[in-house]
Amino acid sequence: MTTMQATVLGDTGPETREVAIPSPGPTELLVRVRTAALNRADLLMMMGGSHGFGGNSGHPIGMEWAGEVVEAGAQAGGYKPGDRVMCSGMGGFADYAVADHRRCFPVPQAMSWTEATCYPVALRTMVDAVLINGAMRPGARVMIFGASSGVGLLGMQIARKCGAEMVIGTSTTPERRDRLCDFGADHAIDPSQEGWSDRVMELTGGKGVDLTVDMLSGPYVNGLLACTALEGRIVNVGRLAGQAGEFNFDLHALRRVAYVGVTFRTRTLDDVEAINARVRSDVWEMLEAGEFTLPVDREMPLLQAGEALEAMRSNSHFGKIVLRAGN
Repeated sequence: MTTMQATVLGDTGPETREVAIPSPGPTELLVRVRTAALNRADLLMMMGGSHGFGGNSGHPIGMEWAGEVVEAGAQAGGYKPGDRVMCSGMGGFADYAVADHRRCFPVPQAMSWTEATCYPVALRTMVDAVLINGAMRPGARVMIFGASSGVGLLGMQIARKCGAEMVIGTSTTPERRDRLCDFGADHAIDPSQEGWSDRVMELTGGKGVDLTVDMLSGPYVNGLLACTALEGRIVNVGRLAGQAGEFNFDLHALRRVAYVGVTFRTRTLDDVEAINARVRSDVWEMLEAGEFTLPVDREMPLLQAGEALEAMRSNSHFGKIVLRAGN
């Protein structure tokens, strides 16, 4: 067999095509896909935007998947055929996908395929945002701004498990806010309401949060500056509310806030490997012990990725949307 079914970015959006099964390079794994999960960056590619190397018409899309190793390169980190892995990269909405071994984790023994496919992107993103760039210490007050995605929900849990004194999550939807406390939040606030940053100051006794992990940006940035503690940190992970906005430089200076922007689009594989090391040292035992949980909003057939992406664009889900292979 030399071909497979895949969801690719066509001229007018995602479409199913028969394409060649990819071949792994020396440091890569060829994986038979069992499940795949959607991410917001998949939406950017669906709309014709680029995200790293995946935004060109005709490319298989899908950033996150789990399955069994079929073939391993000679320098692929010791992985071998039959190993269960959860991966990030490009091309996961397909029967088979290739990933560099540094973008893969072994699937914990007790973890299902559905669970496994939800973690590769979120683990790296939030260990990087909360523990590395966020430099969170035990006793910190942490806010995950835009907390109802899979990444945000895991961020709250990582902050809580690693010793945060207070965790605040945000969502503009009442039903989602009602569920945030099940995933590590002490308080859930609505950033669409006037005075939301004052509410954060009230909750923190006038001190502000030590760390904000910002998934939204856009018009919210000055409110974030106002409710971040003196010498606190804002880690800008996502720009879902806008890629540009007014920035109050004087407020930034007065609060002496460290404002850090992050993305994986410009990370090298060596950078990814260094983040993996922190995942393993700081949170991997918690993951293996089942101390984290991510809700799955719905499961759909793997080759219905286009319909699943439309469901994500409607923004009606809570947690992850998972695609399941029929093989």
